[in-house]
Amino acid sequence: MRFPLVSARRLGLPRRAVSQILLTQLAIAAGVAVLATGLFLAPLSAQLDDQAMRRALAIAQSAAADPALAAGVLSSGASADSPVQSSAERIRRATGAEYVVVLDLDGIRRSHPSADRIGLPVSTDPSDALAGREVMEIDEGTLGRSARGKVPLLAADGEIIGAVSVGIAYDSVRDRLLGAIPGLLAYAGGALAAGALAAYLLSRRIQRQTRDLAFSDIAGLLAEREAMLHSIREGVIALAPDGRVRLVNDEAARLLGLPPDAADGCAGRPLEVVLGAGRTADVLSGRVTGRDLLTVQGPRVLVANRMPTEDGGAVATLRDRTELEHLSRELDSTRGLIDALRAQDHEHANRLHTLLGLLELGLHEEAVEFVTEVAGVHRTTAEQVTEKVHDPRLAALLVGKATVAAERGVPLRLAGTSLLPDRLVDPGGLVTILGNLVDNALDAAAGSATPLVEVELRAEGRTAVLRVRDSGPGVPAARREEIFTEGWSTKQPKAHRERGLGLALVRRLAERQGGSARAGEAADGGAEFSVVLPEALR
Repeated sequence: MRFPLVSARRLGLPRRAVSQILLTQLAIAAGVAVLATGLFLAPLSAQLDDQAMRRALAIAQSAAADPALAAGVLSSGASADSPVQSSAERIRRATGAEYVVVLDLDGIRRSHPSADRIGLPVSTDPSDALAGREVMEIDEGTLGRSARGKVPLLAADGEIIGAVSVGIAYDSVRDRLLGAIPGLLAYAGGALAAGALAAYLLSRRIQRQTRDLAFSDIAGLLAEREAMLHSIREGVIALAPDGRVRLVNDEAARLLGLPPDAADGCAGRPLEVVLGAGRTADVLSGRVTGRDLLTVQGPRVLVANRMPTEDGGAVATLRDRTELEHLSRELDSTRGLIDALRAQDHEHANRLHTLLGLLELGLHEEAVEFVTEVAGVHRTTAEQVTEKVHDPRLAALLVGKATVAAERGVPLRLAGTSLLPDRLVDPGGLVTILGNLVDNALDAAAGSATPLVEVELRAEGRTAVLRVRDSGPGVPAARREEIFTEGWSTKQPKAHRERGLGLALVRRLAERQGGSARAGEAADGGAEFSVVLPEALR
Protein backbone atom coordinates (compact mmCIF):
# COMPACT_ATOMS: atom_id res chain seq x y z
CA MET A 1 0.00 0.00 0.00
CA ARG A 2 1.39 3.39 -0.97
CA PHE A 3 0.70 6.43 1.16
CA PRO A 4 0.30 9.89 -0.34
CA LEU A 5 3.14 12.31 0.16
CA VAL A 6 2.58 15.07 2.72
CA SER A 7 3.74 18.44 1.50
CA ALA A 8 5.83 20.83 3.57
CA ARG A 9 2.99 23.37 3.42
CA ARG A 10 0.49 20.96 5.01
CA LEU A 11 2.98 20.26 7.80
CA GLY A 12 3.38 23.96 8.46
CA LEU A 13 7.01 23.95 7.24
CA PRO A 14 8.43 26.78 5.11
CA ARG A 15 8.29 26.14 1.38
CA ARG A 16 11.51 27.86 0.35
CA ALA A 17 14.54 25.61 0.08
CA VAL A 18 16.78 28.00 2.04
CA SER A 19 14.33 28.11 4.98
CA GLN A 20 14.05 24.34 5.10
CA ILE A 21 17.82 24.00 4.99
CA LEU A 22 18.23 26.59 7.77
CA LEU A 23 15.73 24.83 10.03
CA THR A 24 17.33 21.47 9.32
CA GLN A 25 20.78 22.78 10.14
CA LEU A 26 19.55 24.42 13.36
CA ALA A 27 17.87 21.18 14.40
CA ILE A 28 21.04 19.26 13.67
CA ALA A 29 23.18 21.78 15.58
CA ALA A 30 20.82 21.66 18.59
CA GLY A 31 20.73 17.87 18.50
CA VAL A 32 24.50 17.68 18.34
CA ALA A 33 24.83 20.12 21.27
CA VAL A 34 22.40 18.11 23.40
CA LEU A 35 24.04 14.84 22.46
CA ALA A 36 27.52 16.18 23.18
CA THR A 37 26.37 17.54 26.54
CA GLY A 38 24.83 14.19 27.49
CA LEU A 39 27.88 12.28 26.34
CA PHE A 40 30.06 14.58 28.44
CA LEU A 41 27.87 14.39 31.56
CA ALA A 42 27.75 10.58 31.58
CA PRO A 43 31.51 10.06 32.00
CA LEU A 44 31.70 13.14 34.26
CA SER A 45 29.31 11.50 36.75
CA ALA A 46 31.33 8.29 36.73
CA GLN A 47 34.53 10.29 37.14
CA LEU A 48 33.17 12.17 40.16
CA ASP A 49 32.04 8.87 41.72
CA ASP A 50 35.51 7.44 41.23
CA GLN A 51 37.14 10.50 42.74
CA ALA A 52 34.88 10.34 45.81
CA MET A 53 35.57 6.62 46.36
CA ARG A 54 39.31 7.12 46.00
CA ARG A 55 39.21 10.02 48.45
CA ALA A 56 37.31 7.88 50.97
CA LEU A 57 39.82 5.07 50.48
CA ALA A 58 42.74 7.45 51.00
CA ILE A 59 41.24 8.75 54.27
CA ALA A 60 40.67 5.18 55.43
CA GLN A 61 44.25 4.24 54.57
CA SER A 62 45.59 7.27 56.49
CA ALA A 63 43.45 6.43 59.54
CA ALA A 64 44.44 2.77 59.53
CA ALA A 65 48.10 3.76 59.43
CA ASP A 66 47.77 5.57 62.80
CA PRO A 67 49.31 3.21 65.51
CA ALA A 68 47.22 4.85 68.22
CA LEU A 69 44.02 3.75 66.51
CA ALA A 70 45.09 0.10 66.41
CA ALA A 71 46.30 0.28 70.05
CA GLY A 72 42.96 1.74 71.13
CA VAL A 73 41.04 -1.11 69.51
CA LEU A 74 43.17 -3.62 71.41
CA SER A 75 43.14 -1.82 74.75
CA SER A 76 39.66 -0.32 75.08
CA GLY A 77 36.10 -1.44 74.67
CA ALA A 78 33.26 -0.14 72.52
CA SER A 79 32.15 3.10 74.23
CA ALA A 80 31.51 6.71 73.32
CA ASP A 81 34.42 7.98 75.41
CA SER A 82 37.01 5.55 74.15
CA PRO A 83 40.23 6.79 72.49
CA VAL A 84 39.11 5.08 69.26
CA GLN A 85 35.98 7.28 69.05
CA SER A 86 38.01 10.38 69.80
CA SER A 87 40.59 9.62 67.10
CA ALA A 88 37.96 8.68 64.53
CA GLU A 89 35.94 11.88 65.10
CA ARG A 90 39.08 13.98 64.90
CA ILE A 91 39.92 12.43 61.53
CA ARG A 92 36.34 12.89 60.28
CA ARG A 93 36.24 16.57 61.17
CA ALA A 94 39.70 17.16 59.71
CA THR A 95 38.95 15.49 56.36
CA GLY A 96 35.29 16.49 55.95
CA ALA A 97 34.19 12.88 55.61
CA GLU A 98 30.61 11.93 56.46
CA TYR A 99 31.77 9.20 58.85
CA VAL A 100 34.89 7.32 59.99
CA VAL A 101 33.88 3.97 61.47
CA VAL A 102 36.36 1.62 63.16
CA LEU A 103 35.20 -1.96 63.67
CA ASP A 104 36.73 -5.04 65.25
CA LEU A 105 36.99 -8.57 63.89
CA ASP A 106 33.39 -9.27 64.92
CA GLY A 107 32.07 -6.34 62.88
CA ILE A 108 31.21 -4.34 66.03
CA ARG A 109 31.50 -0.58 65.69
CA ARG A 110 34.15 1.02 67.90
CA SER A 111 33.44 4.50 66.51
CA HIS A 112 30.52 6.24 64.76
CA PRO A 113 29.30 9.84 64.31
CA SER A 114 26.18 8.78 66.22
CA ALA A 115 27.41 7.67 69.64
CA ASP A 116 24.32 5.50 70.27
CA ARG A 117 25.38 3.18 67.45
CA ILE A 118 28.76 2.37 68.96
CA GLY A 119 28.85 -1.28 70.03
CA LEU A 120 26.35 -2.34 67.33
CA PRO A 121 27.19 -4.43 64.27
CA VAL A 122 27.84 -2.56 61.02
CA SER A 123 25.02 -2.44 58.46
CA THR A 124 27.15 -3.56 55.50
CA ASP A 125 29.25 -6.65 54.98
CA PRO A 126 32.84 -6.05 56.29
CA SER A 127 34.18 -9.46 55.29
CA ASP A 128 36.37 -8.21 52.43
CA ALA A 129 38.15 -5.61 54.57
CA LEU A 130 38.52 -8.06 57.47
CA ALA A 131 40.04 -10.53 55.01
CA GLY A 132 42.77 -8.03 54.21
CA ARG A 133 41.36 -6.49 50.99
CA GLU A 134 40.78 -2.82 50.29
CA VAL A 135 37.29 -1.93 49.07
CA MET A 136 35.90 1.04 47.09
CA GLU A 137 32.15 1.23 46.55
CA ILE A 138 29.03 3.33 46.57
CA ASP A 139 26.50 1.82 48.90
CA GLU A 140 23.49 2.56 51.09
CA GLY A 141 24.12 2.54 54.86
CA THR A 142 22.58 3.85 58.07
CA LEU A 143 23.65 7.39 57.13
CA GLY A 144 22.31 7.14 53.63
CA ARG A 145 24.00 6.74 50.26
CA SER A 146 27.74 7.37 50.33
CA ALA A 147 31.03 6.71 48.55
CA ARG A 148 32.96 4.31 50.75
CA GLY A 149 36.49 3.16 51.25
CA LYS A 150 37.33 0.19 53.53
CA VAL A 151 40.79 -0.98 54.55
CA PRO A 152 41.97 -3.60 57.11
CA LEU A 153 43.30 -2.37 60.48
CA LEU A 154 46.59 -3.98 61.41
CA ALA A 155 48.31 -4.39 64.79
CA ALA A 156 51.98 -3.62 65.30
CA ASP A 157 52.88 -7.22 64.39
CA GLY A 158 50.86 -7.03 61.14
CA GLU A 159 47.91 -9.09 62.35
CA ILE A 160 44.44 -7.94 61.23
CA ILE A 161 42.50 -6.71 64.24
CA GLY A 162 39.65 -4.93 62.54
CA ALA A 163 38.86 -2.48 59.73
CA VAL A 164 38.37 1.20 59.02
CA SER A 165 35.42 2.34 56.90
CA VAL A 166 35.22 5.95 55.64
CA GLY A 167 32.22 7.39 53.84
CA ILE A 168 31.74 10.60 51.86
CA ALA A 169 28.17 11.80 51.45
CA TYR A 170 26.93 11.15 47.94
CA ASP A 171 25.02 14.44 48.02
CA SER A 172 28.33 16.27 47.72
CA VAL A 173 29.18 14.28 44.60
CA ARG A 174 25.81 15.14 43.09
CA ASP A 175 26.27 18.77 44.04
CA ARG A 176 29.60 18.86 42.17
CA LEU A 177 27.93 17.31 39.13
CA LEU A 178 25.08 19.79 39.20
CA GLY A 179 27.55 22.61 39.72
CA ALA A 180 29.37 21.64 36.52
CA ILE A 181 26.17 21.64 34.45
CA PRO A 182 25.76 25.47 34.13
CA GLY A 183 29.28 25.88 32.78
CA LEU A 184 28.80 22.96 30.45
CA LEU A 185 25.51 24.38 29.23
CA ALA A 186 27.22 27.72 28.66
CA TYR A 187 29.79 26.04 26.40
CA ALA A 188 27.04 24.07 24.65
CA GLY A 189 25.04 27.27 24.17
CA GLY A 190 28.06 29.01 22.69
CA ALA A 191 28.66 26.11 20.33
CA LEU A 192 24.98 26.13 19.37
CA ALA A 193 25.10 29.87 18.70
CA ALA A 194 28.21 29.46 16.52
CA GLY A 195 26.52 26.59 14.67
CA ALA A 196 23.37 28.67 14.17
CA LEU A 197 25.42 31.57 12.78
CA ALA A 198 27.29 29.23 10.43
CA ALA A 199 23.98 27.66 9.36
CA TYR A 200 22.53 31.10 8.67
CA LEU A 201 25.52 32.20 6.58
CA LEU A 202 25.48 28.91 4.67
CA SER A 203 21.75 29.20 4.06
CA ARG A 204 22.23 32.72 2.68
CA ARG A 205 24.83 31.43 0.26
CA ILE A 206 22.56 28.57 -0.78
CA GLN A 207 19.76 31.10 -1.21
CA ARG A 208 21.86 33.06 -3.70
CA GLN A 209 22.90 29.90 -5.54
CA THR A 210 19.39 28.42 -5.74
CA ARG A 211 17.76 31.78 -6.59
CA ASP A 212 15.47 31.37 -3.55
CA LEU A 213 13.61 28.46 -5.13
CA ALA A 214 11.70 25.73 -3.35
CA PHE A 215 12.82 22.11 -3.54
CA SER A 216 9.78 21.28 -5.65
CA ASP A 217 10.71 24.10 -8.06
CA ILE A 218 14.29 22.80 -8.31
CA ALA A 219 13.06 19.24 -8.92
CA GLY A 220 10.65 20.54 -11.57
CA LEU A 221 13.40 22.52 -13.28
CA LEU A 222 15.66 19.47 -13.36
CA ALA A 223 12.90 17.33 -14.83
CA GLU A 224 12.11 19.98 -17.45
CA ARG A 225 15.81 20.37 -18.21
CA GLU A 226 16.22 16.64 -18.83
CA ALA A 227 13.11 16.52 -21.02
CA MET A 228 14.17 19.60 -23.00
CA LEU A 229 17.78 18.53 -23.53
CA HIS A 230 16.84 15.10 -24.78
CA SER A 231 13.92 16.21 -26.95
CA ILE A 232 15.35 19.18 -28.88
CA ARG A 233 16.84 18.53 -32.29
CA GLU A 234 20.02 20.46 -31.55
CA GLY A 235 23.09 18.97 -29.95
CA VAL A 236 23.98 20.40 -26.54
CA ILE A 237 27.28 19.91 -24.70
CA ALA A 238 27.95 21.45 -21.28
CA LEU A 239 31.58 21.89 -20.20
CA ALA A 240 33.09 22.51 -16.76
CA PRO A 241 35.66 25.30 -16.20
CA ASP A 242 38.50 22.76 -16.45
CA GLY A 243 37.31 21.55 -19.87
CA ARG A 244 35.65 18.36 -18.67
CA VAL A 245 32.31 17.28 -20.11
CA ARG A 246 29.34 17.86 -17.83
CA LEU A 247 26.51 16.85 -20.13
CA VAL A 248 25.93 15.48 -23.61
CA ASN A 249 22.37 15.19 -24.88
CA ASP A 250 21.19 12.50 -27.30
CA GLU A 251 21.35 14.69 -30.40
CA ALA A 252 24.92 15.81 -29.65
CA ALA A 253 25.98 12.18 -29.22
CA ARG A 254 24.44 11.36 -32.61
CA LEU A 255 26.00 14.33 -34.42
CA LEU A 256 29.45 13.70 -32.95
CA GLY A 257 29.34 9.96 -33.61
CA LEU A 258 29.54 9.06 -29.92
CA PRO A 259 28.18 5.77 -28.51
CA PRO A 260 24.52 5.66 -27.37
CA ASP A 261 25.50 5.69 -23.69
CA ALA A 262 27.66 8.81 -24.13
CA ALA A 263 25.36 10.86 -21.88
CA ASP A 264 26.57 8.83 -18.89
CA GLY A 265 29.97 7.60 -20.08
CA CYS A 266 31.38 10.98 -21.12
CA ALA A 267 30.52 12.93 -17.97
CA GLY A 268 33.64 14.00 -16.12
CA ARG A 269 36.03 13.17 -18.96
CA PRO A 270 38.16 15.80 -20.77
CA LEU A 271 36.72 17.01 -24.06
CA GLU A 272 39.86 16.05 -26.02
CA VAL A 273 39.58 12.48 -24.71
CA VAL A 274 35.94 12.23 -25.80
CA LEU A 275 36.33 13.80 -29.27
CA GLY A 276 40.05 13.58 -29.97
CA ALA A 277 42.23 16.46 -31.08
CA GLY A 278 40.94 18.55 -33.98
CA ARG A 279 38.91 21.56 -34.96
CA THR A 280 35.71 20.29 -33.32
CA ALA A 281 37.40 20.10 -29.92
CA ASP A 282 39.01 23.51 -30.50
CA VAL A 283 35.65 25.10 -31.34
CA LEU A 284 33.79 23.57 -28.41
CA SER A 285 36.56 24.40 -25.92
CA GLY A 286 36.70 28.05 -27.04
CA ARG A 287 40.18 27.99 -28.57
CA VAL A 288 38.50 29.04 -31.83
CA THR A 289 36.06 31.89 -31.31
CA GLY A 290 33.22 33.25 -33.36
CA ARG A 291 29.58 32.65 -34.19
CA ASP A 292 28.16 29.86 -36.35
CA LEU A 293 31.55 28.17 -36.66
CA LEU A 294 31.72 25.32 -39.16
CA THR A 295 33.41 22.05 -38.30
CA VAL A 296 33.48 18.56 -39.77
CA GLN A 297 33.06 15.59 -37.45
CA GLY A 298 33.15 12.28 -39.26
CA PRO A 299 30.81 12.51 -42.25
CA ARG A 300 28.85 15.46 -40.85
CA VAL A 301 29.21 19.19 -41.33
CA LEU A 302 28.24 20.93 -38.08
CA VAL A 303 27.56 24.53 -37.08
CA ALA A 304 28.70 25.24 -33.50
CA ASN A 305 27.99 28.11 -31.13
CA ARG A 306 29.49 28.45 -27.65
CA MET A 307 28.13 30.44 -24.71
CA PRO A 308 30.23 30.85 -21.50
CA THR A 309 28.54 30.32 -18.12
CA GLU A 310 28.98 32.26 -14.87
CA ASP A 311 31.14 29.59 -13.24
CA GLY A 312 33.73 29.64 -16.04
CA GLY A 313 32.30 26.71 -17.98
CA ALA A 314 30.39 26.84 -21.24
CA VAL A 315 27.41 25.42 -23.12
CA ALA A 316 27.87 24.64 -26.81
CA THR A 317 25.12 23.92 -29.33
CA LEU A 318 25.52 21.94 -32.54
CA ARG A 319 23.37 21.96 -35.67
CA ASP A 320 23.60 19.49 -38.52
CA ARG A 321 24.40 21.25 -41.77
CA THR A 322 25.39 18.18 -43.76
CA GLU A 323 22.29 18.06 -45.96
CA LEU A 324 22.32 21.83 -46.41
CA GLU A 325 25.98 21.71 -47.40
CA HIS A 326 25.30 18.96 -49.90
CA LEU A 327 22.39 20.95 -51.33
CA SER A 328 24.60 24.04 -51.50
CA ARG A 329 27.25 22.16 -53.43
CA GLU A 330 24.63 20.69 -55.73
CA LEU A 331 23.34 24.22 -56.27
CA ASP A 332 26.88 25.33 -57.12
CA SER A 333 27.15 22.49 -59.61
CA THR A 334 23.75 23.31 -61.06
CA ARG A 335 24.65 26.96 -61.43
CA GLY A 336 27.90 26.01 -63.06
CA LEU A 337 26.05 23.71 -65.43
CA ILE A 338 23.53 26.45 -66.21
CA ASP A 339 26.37 28.86 -66.95
CA ALA A 340 27.98 26.24 -69.16
CA LEU A 341 24.70 25.59 -70.98
CA ARG A 342 24.15 29.32 -71.41
CA ALA A 343 27.64 29.68 -72.83
CA GLN A 344 27.08 26.67 -75.09
CA ASP A 345 23.75 28.12 -76.19
CA HIS A 346 25.45 31.38 -77.06
CA GLU A 347 28.25 29.52 -78.84
CA HIS A 348 25.71 27.25 -80.56
CA ALA A 349 23.81 30.28 -81.81
CA ASN A 350 27.01 31.75 -83.25
CA ARG A 351 27.81 28.46 -84.95
CA LEU A 352 24.32 28.20 -86.42
CA HIS A 353 24.64 31.73 -87.77
CA THR A 354 28.01 30.82 -89.27
CA LEU A 355 26.56 27.65 -90.77
CA LEU A 356 23.57 29.59 -92.18
CA GLY A 357 25.90 32.15 -93.75
CA LEU A 358 28.00 29.43 -95.40
CA LEU A 359 24.89 27.79 -96.83
CA GLU A 360 23.48 31.08 -98.12
CA LEU A 361 26.80 31.79 -99.79
CA GLY A 362 26.68 28.39 -101.43
CA LEU A 363 29.83 27.19 -99.71
CA HIS A 364 28.48 23.71 -99.06
CA GLU A 365 31.82 21.95 -98.67
CA GLU A 366 33.01 24.54 -96.17
CA ALA A 367 29.72 24.13 -94.24
CA VAL A 368 30.22 20.34 -94.02
CA GLU A 369 33.78 20.79 -92.80
CA PHE A 370 32.64 23.31 -90.16
CA VAL A 371 29.93 20.97 -88.77
CA THR A 372 32.34 18.02 -88.75
CA GLU A 373 34.96 20.00 -86.88
CA VAL A 374 32.54 21.27 -84.20
CA ALA A 375 30.98 17.84 -83.58
CA GLY A 376 34.38 16.17 -83.53
CA VAL A 377 35.73 18.35 -80.76
CA HIS A 378 32.93 17.44 -78.36
CA ARG A 379 32.94 13.78 -79.41
CA THR A 380 36.70 13.57 -78.95
CA THR A 381 36.51 14.97 -75.43
CA ALA A 382 33.79 12.53 -74.38
CA GLU A 383 35.54 9.56 -76.01
CA GLN A 384 38.87 10.40 -74.39
CA VAL A 385 37.26 10.50 -70.96
CA THR A 386 35.20 7.31 -71.31
CA GLU A 387 38.17 5.36 -72.70
CA LYS A 388 40.18 6.00 -69.51
CA VAL A 389 37.46 6.40 -66.86
CA HIS A 390 34.97 3.54 -67.02
CA ASP A 391 32.76 4.62 -64.12
CA PRO A 392 29.86 6.54 -65.72
CA ARG A 393 29.43 9.04 -62.89
CA LEU A 394 33.09 10.04 -62.82
CA ALA A 395 33.18 10.22 -66.61
CA ALA A 396 30.08 12.43 -66.72
CA LEU A 397 31.58 14.68 -64.04
CA LEU A 398 34.79 15.14 -66.01
CA VAL A 399 32.93 15.87 -69.26
CA GLY A 400 30.79 18.48 -67.51
CA LYS A 401 33.80 20.04 -65.80
CA ALA A 402 35.63 20.16 -69.15
CA THR A 403 32.78 22.21 -70.60
CA VAL A 404 32.81 24.61 -67.66
CA ALA A 405 36.61 24.84 -67.85
CA ALA A 406 36.47 25.65 -71.55
CA GLU A 407 34.01 28.45 -70.89
CA ARG A 408 36.40 29.86 -68.25
CA GLY A 409 39.32 29.60 -70.63
CA VAL A 410 41.11 26.87 -68.69
CA PRO A 411 41.97 23.65 -70.56
CA LEU A 412 41.05 20.54 -68.57
CA ARG A 413 42.85 17.41 -69.71
CA LEU A 414 43.11 13.82 -68.55
CA ALA A 415 46.63 12.51 -67.93
CA GLY A 416 47.81 9.82 -70.32
CA THR A 417 48.52 7.42 -67.44
CA SER A 418 44.90 7.54 -66.31
CA LEU A 419 42.94 4.29 -66.29
CA LEU A 420 40.18 3.58 -63.75
CA PRO A 421 37.93 0.51 -64.14
CA ASP A 422 34.24 0.41 -63.25
CA ARG A 423 34.73 -1.45 -59.95
CA LEU A 424 34.50 1.38 -57.40
CA VAL A 425 33.20 0.55 -53.94
CA ASP A 426 32.04 4.13 -53.24
CA PRO A 427 31.77 6.06 -56.50
CA GLY A 428 29.72 8.81 -54.81
CA GLY A 429 32.56 9.60 -52.40
CA LEU A 430 35.09 9.76 -55.24
CA VAL A 431 32.78 12.05 -57.20
CA THR A 432 32.68 14.44 -54.24
CA ILE A 433 36.47 14.34 -53.85
CA LEU A 434 37.15 14.86 -57.56
CA GLY A 435 34.52 17.63 -57.91
CA ASN A 436 35.97 19.64 -55.01
CA LEU A 437 39.56 19.30 -56.22
CA VAL A 438 38.70 20.23 -59.83
CA ASP A 439 36.68 23.27 -58.71
CA ASN A 440 39.57 24.50 -56.58
CA ALA A 441 42.05 23.84 -59.40
CA LEU A 442 39.93 25.81 -61.90
CA ASP A 443 39.72 28.75 -59.48
CA ALA A 444 43.50 28.68 -58.98
CA ALA A 445 44.43 28.30 -62.66
CA ALA A 446 41.97 30.86 -64.02
CA GLY A 447 44.25 33.79 -63.32
CA SER A 448 47.56 32.24 -64.41
CA ALA A 449 49.53 33.10 -67.55
CA THR A 450 49.14 29.64 -69.15
CA PRO A 451 46.10 28.13 -67.43
CA LEU A 452 45.88 24.36 -67.24
CA VAL A 453 44.27 21.71 -65.04
CA GLU A 454 45.32 18.07 -65.35
CA VAL A 455 43.48 15.14 -63.76
CA GLU A 456 45.01 11.71 -63.22
CA LEU A 457 42.85 8.73 -62.20
CA ARG A 458 44.39 5.27 -62.00
CA ALA A 459 44.15 1.99 -60.15
CA GLU A 460 46.98 0.16 -58.39
CA GLY A 461 45.51 -3.20 -57.51
CA ARG A 462 42.54 -2.39 -55.31
CA THR A 463 43.87 1.11 -54.53
CA ALA A 464 42.52 4.17 -56.35
CA VAL A 465 44.96 7.07 -56.85
CA LEU A 466 43.68 10.54 -57.79
CA ARG A 467 45.86 13.54 -58.61
CA VAL A 468 44.75 17.03 -59.70
CA ARG A 469 47.40 19.52 -60.87
CA ASP A 470 46.89 23.18 -61.73
CA SER A 471 48.96 26.05 -63.05
CA GLY A 472 48.01 28.41 -60.21
CA PRO A 473 50.30 30.04 -57.65
CA GLY A 474 50.61 26.85 -55.62
CA VAL A 475 50.43 26.30 -51.84
CA PRO A 476 53.34 27.33 -49.59
CA ALA A 477 54.93 24.37 -47.83
CA ALA A 478 54.18 25.84 -44.40
CA ARG A 479 50.44 25.92 -45.11
CA ARG A 480 49.91 22.59 -46.84
CA GLU A 481 48.34 21.07 -43.73
CA GLU A 482 46.44 24.17 -42.70
CA ILE A 483 44.42 24.26 -45.94
CA PHE A 484 42.67 21.03 -44.92
CA THR A 485 41.28 22.73 -41.79
CA GLU A 486 37.57 23.56 -41.71
CA GLY A 487 36.90 27.22 -42.32
CA TRP A 488 40.26 27.97 -43.99
CA SER A 489 39.93 29.62 -47.39
CA THR A 490 41.51 32.35 -49.48
CA LYS A 491 38.23 33.05 -51.31
CA GLN A 492 35.34 35.27 -50.31
CA PRO A 493 32.32 33.32 -49.01
CA LYS A 494 29.32 32.99 -51.27
CA ALA A 495 25.97 34.36 -50.19
CA HIS A 496 24.33 30.96 -49.61
CA ARG A 497 27.12 29.12 -47.77
CA GLU A 498 30.45 29.32 -45.99
CA ARG A 499 33.85 28.75 -47.54
CA GLY A 500 36.60 26.49 -46.29
CA LEU A 501 34.85 23.10 -46.29
CA GLY A 502 35.81 21.55 -49.62
CA LEU A 503 39.32 20.38 -48.78
CA ALA A 504 38.29 19.43 -45.24
CA LEU A 505 35.60 17.16 -46.70
CA VAL A 506 38.10 15.71 -49.16
CA ARG A 507 40.45 14.68 -46.36
CA ARG A 508 37.64 13.36 -44.16
CA LEU A 509 36.20 11.26 -47.00
CA ALA A 510 39.65 9.90 -47.78
CA GLU A 511 40.42 9.10 -44.15
CA ARG A 512 37.01 7.47 -43.70
CA GLN A 513 38.04 4.95 -46.37
CA GLY A 514 41.43 4.46 -44.73
CA GLY A 515 43.23 6.68 -47.23
CA SER A 516 44.97 10.03 -47.23
CA ALA A 517 44.85 13.44 -48.90
CA ARG A 518 47.96 15.61 -49.30
CA ALA A 519 48.95 18.84 -51.01
CA GLY A 520 52.24 19.30 -52.84
CA GLU A 521 53.93 21.13 -55.69
CA ALA A 522 53.37 20.21 -59.33
CA ALA A 523 56.33 19.56 -61.61
CA ASP A 524 55.69 22.74 -63.65
CA GLY A 525 54.77 24.84 -60.63
CA GLY A 526 51.33 25.27 -59.18
CA ALA A 527 49.67 22.88 -56.77
CA GLU A 528 49.21 19.13 -56.91
CA PHE A 529 46.64 17.40 -54.72
CA SER A 530 46.99 13.63 -54.23
CA VAL A 531 44.34 11.33 -52.79
CA VAL A 532 45.07 7.64 -52.15
CA LEU A 533 42.14 5.33 -51.36
CA PRO A 534 43.13 1.77 -50.46
CA GLU A 535 40.48 -0.93 -50.94
CA ALA A 536 38.51 1.46 -53.16
CA LEU A 537 38.03 -1.13 -55.92
CA ARG A 538 36.17 -4.40 -55.73
